[in-house]
Amino acid sequence: MQLEEYWGVGPKTRETLAEQLGTERAIRAIESGDVRALTDAGLPRGRATRILRRATGGAGMDTLATSDARSAYKEVLDLAVDHAVTDRAADRIRVLTPLTSGDEMEARLDDVLAARDAWATFDENDRETVLAAYQRYDDRDGSEHAAVEAALALLEADVETGPFGAIADLEKTTLEEAAMALAGLDAGRVREGADEELDRLREALGAVEDMNANALEVIEDLRSEGVGDVAGFRDAFEDRLLSETQVTIDQVREAMPTDAADATDFVGGTLRGLRSDLTSAVDEREETVRTDLEATLSTDREAIDQAISAVDDIAFHLSLARFALAYDCTRPQFRTGGDAAVSVVGARNLTVAAREDATVQPITYTLGEHGVSAETLERDVGLDRGSKAGTETGADDGPTGEERVSVLTGANSGGKTTLLETLCQVTLLATMGLPVPAERAEVTPVDALVFHRRHASFNAGVLESTLRSIVPPLTGGGRTLMLVDEFEAITEPGSAANLLHGLVRLTVDRDALGVFVTHLADDLEPLPPEARVDGIFAEGLNPDLELLVDYQPRYGTVGRSTPEFIVSRLVANATDRSERVGFETLGEAVGNDVVQRTLADARWSES
Repeated sequence: MQLEEYWGVGPKTRETLAEQLGTERAIRAIESGDVRALTDAGLPRGRATRILRRATGGAGMDTLATSDARSAYKEVLDLAVDHAVTDRAADRIRVLTPLTSGDEMEARLDDVLAARDAWATFDENDRETVLAAYQRYDDRDGSEHAAVEAALALLEADVETGPFGAIADLEKTTLEEAAMALAGLDAGRVREGADEELDRLREALGAVEDMNANALEVIEDLRSEGVGDVAGFRDAFEDRLLSETQVTIDQVREAMPTDAADATDFVGGTLRGLRSDLTSAVDEREETVRTDLEATLSTDREAIDQAISAVDDIAFHLSLARFALAYDCTRPQFRTGGDAAVSVVGARNLTVAAREDATVQPITYTLGEHGVSAETLERDVGLDRGSKAGTETGADDGPTGEERVSVLTGANSGGKTTLLETLCQVTLLATMGLPVPAERAEVTPVDALVFHRRHASFNAGVLESTLRSIVPPLTGGGRTLMLVDEFEAITEPGSAANLLHGLVRLTVDRDALGVFVTHLADDLEPLPPEARVDGIFAEGLNPDLELLVDYQPRYGTVGRSTPEFIVSRLVANATDRSERVGFETLGEAVGNDVVQRTLADARWSES
C-alpha cells in the first residue's frame, strides 16, 4: 500500500513522512495508530489524529453523519483524555473511533471494566505509586528504562486481574536486573553510578586532567612549601597526586619519568603518563561493564519487550477505567436483533457533570422496544405502561414508552438540548466499546448518528445545507438515530412545522429512531402512532429567582414555555421604577396574577 492511499495523506504529507520515517515505518505507524511517530516526524497533532482515525476506524467514523455528531464525538474523547495516565495513552484515546463489530465492542468493554474493577481495589498508596511511575514514564518520554520501572511499580501493587495480568506473569527479579542494566547504559556509554570501579577511574582521570591543565601552579605550590632538593620535590608531588587524584602509588611511580630534565618536565611527564594509563583503564573497564550490561539486556529482552507492551496497554485501559470511575459509568447492553432501541435509566450528561460543583439530575428516556420495566417508567416518566400495553386499544390510549420517535417539548433552558446530547454521548460511548454514564442503558449500534444542534441562522442557505446533512442518512439504508434540536430556528414557523412533520414521518417510515426538539408540537398533529410527544416542565422560581426545572421528560404531554416565570424574574430584578413598569406591562400580557403568585411562591420558599 502506498502512503497517499491513506485518507488525509497528500503529496506534501507523504514527502514529510517518507523523509523523516521512511515509507515502510510510516505505514506501520499509520496502521498501528502511532500518533507519537507522526508528530515526531513533523505532522501537527490534530492532523496526525485525523489521519489515524480514518486509517484505523474509517468505517466507524462514517457513522458520524453530521458535523455536530463529530463535534460531540471529539468532546467525549476530550473528557476521557483528561483522565489519561500517560501522553501515549492520551494519544491512543484520541484515535478511538466507533466500532462496527459487536464482538469488538464487548471485548473492549471487558478490558476497560476489568481495569476499572481492579483500580477500584487499589488503596491510596498503591494508586500514588502507580501514577508516580507513569509520571516518570512520561517525563522520560516513554523510555525502556521508565517502562520497566513502571512495570515494577505495577507488580508492587500486587494486582493480577484484567489487563494487569500481563504484568503479573513477569519475573520481578528479571525486571530488576533489566532496570539496572537499562539505567547503566546511555546510547552505548556506561552511565555514572553503574559501576563503582569505573566511577573511581573516571574521577581519577578527571582529577589528573585538571592537575595537568594547571601544572605550573602545582610546581609553584610545591616550591612555596619549601621543597628544595629533587628527592623532596618527588616525594611532595607524589603525596599531592595520591591525595587529590585517587590514583595508586604503583600507578604514580610507574608513570614518573626517569630522565626528566627539570621539574616542569618531571611533573608534565608524570601527568601525561597517568592520563594515558587512566584513559586506557577507563576504556577497558567501560568496555567490560558495557558488555556485561548488554548481555543482561539481551538475556532479558523478551521480558523487557513484554513489560513495555503491557505498560502501554495497561496505561490505555487504566486511563479509560479512571474516566469510567470519575463519571460512575456502567456497561451498556447491546440490542443487535429485532427492532432498534435506545434507552437509558439514570443517565447523566458528561459535559454538565464535568463542570465544577455541577448538580446533575439523572434522566430516564426510551425509544423503541426496550427492556426498561413498567415500574421504572411509572416512577420516572409518569407512564403507567402496564395499563396500556397488551391491549388492542393500548396504542390509542396514550404512549407506551416503546415509540421509535419522540417530539420533545418544554420551556427554554429546560434541558431539552442536554437530553439530546446525553443520548448522543451514550450512543457514542457504547459503540466505541466504553462504559456509559447511566445506571442502565440499552443501545442498538447504528449505521448513522445524525446529531443536529440548534443553529440560529435564518436563511435559505442554512436550511438547504441542514436538509442535505440530515436527510441522506435516513434514506441511505441501515439503522439511523436522529437527534435534531429546534429545526424551526432555521426557517419561518409555518414552513418549519411542515418540514418537521415530514422529517418525523420519514424517520418513522425508515424504521429509524429519533428525538426532535421543538416548540411547534401543536402544529405537528396528527403524528404517526409510532411517535409520541414528551414534555419538560419548569416549576417556578427559587429564592434566588433562578428557574426551577424538572429535567425528567413526561411522556405523552406537551411541555409549555414559561414566559410568566421569566417576566416574574425581570419584574423582581428591575433596577428603576420605569423599567419595572415596563416589565409589569408584560406581566399583564402573560397574566399578572400568575406573575404575582410566582413571586410570592419564591419569597415563601426563601422564608
